[in-house]
Amino acid sequence: LDEIFAALSTNMISESTLTEFIKNKPQNMELVMTGRNPSESILNLADYITEMKKQKHPFDNGISAREGIEL
Repeated sequence: LDEIFAALSTNMISESTLTEFIKNKPQNMELVMTGRNPSESILNLADYITEMKKQKHPFDNGISAREGIEL
């Protein structure tokens, strides 16, 4: 579910809907969710949590987002 937390923050989906989906998914299903600022309740349901942090990016040198790369 790419950028699901952005969908939550813009009310495209409710947290209760997502929570129910997570709780009722098939047991053998691996569910990957991406985005920023997940709620504590969503974090508590997770088996894995990874935080990615930019170390270096072309944007730092004035290169804007590129089609097919960042867009």
